[in-house]
Amino acid sequence: MNFRSILPLFPCMIFLNAIIFDPSEAQEMTSSSNTNEKAIATFAGGCFWCVESDFDRVPGVYRTISGYTGGTLANPSYKQVSSGGTGHLEAVQVFYDPNVISFEKLLDVFWHSVDPTDEHGQFCDRGESYITGIFANSSEQKRLAEFSKLELAEAGKLEEPIVTLIKMAGPFYPAEDYHQDYYQKSPIRYELYRFRCGRDRRLRELWGKEAHRGITKE
Repeated sequence: MNFRSILPLFPCMIFLNAIIFDPSEAQEMTSSSNTNEKAIATFAGGCFWCVESDFDRVPGVYRTISGYTGGTLANPSYKQVSSGGTGHLEAVQVFYDPNVISFEKLLDVFWHSVDPTDEHGQFCDRGESYITGIFANSSEQKRLAEFSKLELAEAGKLEEPIVTLIKMAGPFYPAEDYHQDYYQKSPIRYELYRFRCGRDRRLRELWGKEAHRGITKE
């Protein structure tokens, strides 16, 4: 079940055909004039509205894009992905400055922003498109992600096994325009959705004071 489907959407929404994003091409996108200060991480953490909102608040992150990855269908729509069967997950590309924040720190933010023990979705959103995943954009990212998952499991803080998938990134398709920065475009509806979905309540149950919802930028 997708709780967001019952929320009213603001008028004049325009559904755009998604544009394919290859990880190597995405690396070239930057808001910085210094082309050496750019990197990309790709995370699936359930509702991409929430993942985008969380990472936008992390210092060193300068851009996020909500979209779909991990499936076989080219240019999928939100309706196709949320209906299931495409193999895609809702995911977010996180563009960041590695001189400000490391990939390891982003992994830490990710783990504490999701329920990595839920194999059937996240919070109130159920189904394959809402499971958690880390899509590595390099072999080093994959190594670091697997190591952090092992460390988390060995720490014994979670009662259930960690089921978050880790795999190399493939094509990434940006979601329709109205999904981008939804938490800014429609903040009341977004906060209502997040509250009713129980995301933060569950995160507090899992992580206590370590529960993460981004770091407010100054």
